[in-house]
Amino acid sequence: MPHEHFQECIEACQRCATICNHCAIACTQEDEASELTACIQLDLECAAICTTAAQVMSMNGLMSEQLCQLCAEICNRCADECSKHREIEHCRKCEVACRHCAEVCMHMGEHA
Repeated sequence: MPHEHFQECIEACQRCATICNHCAIACTQEDEASELTACIQLDLECAAICTTAAQVMSMNGLMSEQLCQLCAEICNRCADECSKHREIEHCRKCEVACRHCAEVCMHMGEHA
């Protein structure tokens, strides 16, 4: 299956990674940064997995579907954590991006 099959998921993962990285950095600048350590940790893990998933999918990698499932799981965990901080705009945006990415990634496994 050519990498074009994964294009929507690649783009969702790249966008999610960018937003998660932004959220992590922005969290460190919040007054209550010490209360956002779980959010920062999940943002960084989510960004790393999203980046890896996008890269492997772009190579039409053998483990693409499995990575998509893992990506969906970390995206949902990150979204759950960001939802606890909805009063912070970057956390709200991160939650939305993570939920979207998780949804797209979950569908990749169904079409394998």
